Amino acid sequence: MTKLSVNINKIATLRNARGGNVPDLCQVAKDIQKFGAQGITIHPRPDERHIRYQDARDLKSIVYTEYNMEGNPQHNFIDLVLECKPTQVTLVPDAIGAITSSAGWDTITHQEYLCEVIAEFKKNGIRTSIFVDPKLAMIEGAKKTGTDRIELYTEEFAHQYSLGNKAGIEPYVKAAILANELHLGINAGHDLSLDNIKFFKENIPGLLEVSIGHALICEALYLGFDNVVNMYLNKLK
Repeated sequence: MTKLSVNINKIATLRNARGGNVPDLCQVAKDIQKFGAQGITIHPRPDERHIRYQDARDLKSIVYTEYNMEGNPQHNFIDLVLECKPTQVTLVPDAIGAITSSAGWDTITHQEYLCEVIAEFKKNGIRTSIFVDPKLAMIEGAKKTGTDRIELYTEEFAHQYSLGNKAGIEPYVKAAILANELHLGINAGHDLSLDNIKFFKENIPGLLEVSIGHALICEALYLGFDNVVNMYLNKLK
């Protein structure tokens, strides 16, 4: 079964809109795990407009499943990861001020830098994953960095699927096949939803984990967290 990690950034966005601590991010993380999710994902950005660095510290004692921290490996983020020691760190090449992730790493151009960062994380017992587009050259480049896993950037798949173009899965299948041959673990995320997750999972060989935030939180507004988490788990079997 593919694991479900729930990104709770949007809960922090809602909390920050009014100040105070409602909704309580830590309580939401506890409840999502209780409902069956196998991981919690956060993506602290430098401006802390949703997840704050202190949230990452507070969640360390709350997350008893897999704790996944995403972010651009700038100095402050690296220090935070080494302090919190999550289960996994997912490296994302976000520009400062980006609304959301919009591209994977160029693992060839940035290979030397990624090698250095990944070596530091692995030395501290933290599993590493690199956010990549489904391009074979980028998968091969990722392998050379020493990363444990890749996370396939799935926005284009989700867009094509919404248009009825199921052939949009093909680059992801090819990328997954190569990753399996290279002994890279495969994660995936971005715009995956209840509508497309089952099809994606059934077609990607060796899919270990999906990280889902925006769609899941929106769906939970109507259906409730307990229902939605278990609906995803059923589709990921």
